Amino acid sequence: MASTATHYLQVAGAAESTHRRASISCKKKSNQPVFKETKQGFVDYDRGQHEVSTNVTGLRKDDIPARYRLRVAGNRFQMDWTVSEVAGLILSLDLADDVDVVGLLNRWVGRFARKNFPFLIKELTQRGAVEHCNLVFRWMKNQRNYCARTDVYNMMIRLHARHNRTDQARGLFFEMQEWRCKPDVETYNALIHAHGRAGQWRWAMNIMDDMLRAAIPPSRSTYNNLINACGSSGNWKEALNVCKKMTDNGVGPDLVTHNIILSAFKSGAQYLKALSYFELMKGTHIRPDTTTLNIVIHCLVKLRQYNKAIDIFNSMREKKSECNPDVVTFTSIMHLYSVCGQVENCEAAFNMMLAEGLKPNIVSYNALIGAYAARGMDDEALLVFNEITQNGFRPDIVSYTSLLNAYGRSQKPQKAREIFDMMKRNKLKPNLVSYNALIDAYGSNGLLADAIEILREMEQDGIHPNVVSICTLLAACGRCSQKVKIDTVLTAAEMRGIKLNTVAYNSAIGSCMNVGEYDKAIGLYKSMRKRKIKTDSVTYTVLISGCCKMSKYGEALSFMEEMMHLKLPLSKEVYSSVICAYSKQGQIVEAESTFNLMKSSGCYPDVVTYTTMLDAYNAAENWEKAYALFEEMEASGIKLDTIACAALMRSFNKGGQPGRVLSLAESMREKEIPFSDTIFFEMVSACSILQDWRTAVDMIKYIEHSLPVISSGCLNQFLHSLGKSGKIETMLKLFFKMLASGADVNLTTYSILLKNLLSSGNWRKYLEVLQWMEDAGIHPSNEMYLDIFSFSQKCCGDENAAVIKERLESLKRKFGDQISTSQPCEFPVLS
Repeated sequence: MASTATHYLQVAGAAESTHRRASISCKKKSNQPVFKETKQGFVDYDRGQHEVSTNVTGLRKDDIPARYRLRVAGNRFQMDWTVSEVAGLILSLDLADDVDVVGLLNRWVGRFARKNFPFLIKELTQRGAVEHCNLVFRWMKNQRNYCARTDVYNMMIRLHARHNRTDQARGLFFEMQEWRCKPDVETYNALIHAHGRAGQWRWAMNIMDDMLRAAIPPSRSTYNNLINACGSSGNWKEALNVCKKMTDNGVGPDLVTHNIILSAFKSGAQYLKALSYFELMKGTHIRPDTTTLNIVIHCLVKLRQYNKAIDIFNSMREKKSECNPDVVTFTSIMHLYSVCGQVENCEAAFNMMLAEGLKPNIVSYNALIGAYAARGMDDEALLVFNEITQNGFRPDIVSYTSLLNAYGRSQKPQKAREIFDMMKRNKLKPNLVSYNALIDAYGSNGLLADAIEILREMEQDGIHPNVVSICTLLAACGRCSQKVKIDTVLTAAEMRGIKLNTVAYNSAIGSCMNVGEYDKAIGLYKSMRKRKIKTDSVTYTVLISGCCKMSKYGEALSFMEEMMHLKLPLSKEVYSSVICAYSKQGQIVEAESTFNLMKSSGCYPDVVTYTTMLDAYNAAENWEKAYALFEEMEASGIKLDTIACAALMRSFNKGGQPGRVLSLAESMREKEIPFSDTIFFEMVSACSILQDWRTAVDMIKYIEHSLPVISSGCLNQFLHSLGKSGKIETMLKLFFKMLASGADVNLTTYSILLKNLLSSGNWRKYLEVLQWMEDAGIHPSNEMYLDIFSFSQKCCGDENAAVIKERLESLKRKFGDQISTSQPCEFPVLS
């Protein structure tokens, strides 16, 4: 019995030994090198382009089993392509019909080696071709040699996650289990990532629980994906809880984790918390990367800490080896300059990005268009918009909306409408922001009816207006002085269930103030307080400035006291309005006190505030303080504008320093500050006081191109000054220039001419001017005829008096009907 057992063991051992030797003798050489990735580079120095591609050979015809080699031998349709070549051919095919893809794959010799399948899927998923991958994966499952693999499913789930196809990713997750593929940690990571991108953080948490129930330990990537799922949805508190759980389970956070936490704070608008967390990171000696600093720059821009953001950007450029700025960095800096209104710096940042060899993305182009749009630079915005398509990008909804906004700001609402229609033609559905921008384009240009029509069109397209739409319409009502429309818009908002916020109330109050509806504005303010809508600085600024415009200075001061009681920051406009209110009430001491309070509070006065204070000193006839304020403006580097110069000139003239008026006018020419009617009037007055007729004559060449827009009162004063100085020829030359330019010439103008001609004894020209008046359809007054009659009786002598009488009788014969109907009595000379 024992010998039989021993014999059995020997036979079994011999058989086992024979089997082992056979397996060793049949073992093939390793095929790992055929799946090794090789990189190939291409550089075009002329065009500044470069490309790096990765190639995988895979198993070829010589590597497949002999029976398959015999099957494809001599068949000219069977091609011995590499894996990378097959991937390239598949991507070049049109997806109109999947027959082409299947036919191509059936011609590939490498299909008989199933080890090629994972690498083919990898090549396609890396290039992001989701539809091509679906066709190839479907074909793959129909092959006889197919064997389901977990890594293939993981790649497919990750691909669907990249394209935000959450349902398809979950479908693959359940399908792989039907094919008896056990999900691993990478599978769960990919699925959590898919739900995170879709904003479904609760699903991601449930998948994490399923993973733990399946006894699969989470990795650092798992926690990072889960934190990102919570953070990207704005749920930063839950993201912090997951991070705490991560450390409690012994998995330490890495730089990616910290970046995700920072991004969670950014998504949740917790910008101060993000900056505090960044300081903690620096305290633990964690070295930030470009992504970290990009998030910090974004938070600083949101908090309006622009200088700190620019300092970080400059440090990144200086230390390129550590944190090299990327496209996101430059785009954030462009957005910073756009918010600050510094279009030139925004352009410089864009050009700097190009100089660094970085290729702008669609967000970069949109940031530049947005900067131009904010300034109404529609031509520049259109150039950048065209560059988008020229560089191979497709303009998105933000591109069209920014260009539309540019045309709206440049007072071209019809062009804005054309861009809106172009957006629809290019199969892009306008969103709420697009409609609001178009409403603003019409409303800001006084086309209120068109703006309301856009609101109706918006609702017909299934897009419900929001509070921004209402604010835009209310502002348009104020510009158009439509009192009734304001009530209509407010009623429409109430019917649609749109609750007015602080900004909406501010727009409504401002519109009512603009149309003079003081009681309505106060009623809205009281409603605002009753509904516990928080009032801000803008609310009181609108109320105070509106009260000053309607000469309700006491009410303006009461609102200012209420504003200070609430400890709201006072703006420059508020200070200027309050100074104006005190000045109008004759309270110059209180105006000075408010001005000093403004400077001591760190709110530095601007040119408007200084001008208001100058007007206050002018009203109080305190010329010395006005001069001192002017010197303070120069010392503070305040740039004068036309209104400030007019107030200064008024002070100089009334204070007995007309010479400084002419000096200030010369300075205005050097600084290219435009002249106004008031400026010319004060200059003429200064010349009259100084009897500087040479300067007065020289003024004609400066005002010649502005004659059509200068008021008749200013020109009449100029004519009077020239005539009074005895410059009759110069006076007439100016008068002829006025006629040639189409300036307003009225009865007062002719009256000034006639009086100065008569005072100089030029009665012939006097009669000629009377003739001009009749030709122009302006009938001389009775006083004008009496003046020439009196002059002829006293100063001309009998011979000239007879001539004057004859000319006047000629005028009566020529214009007898007009004279008789227009004059209340007959002239003595014609009686």
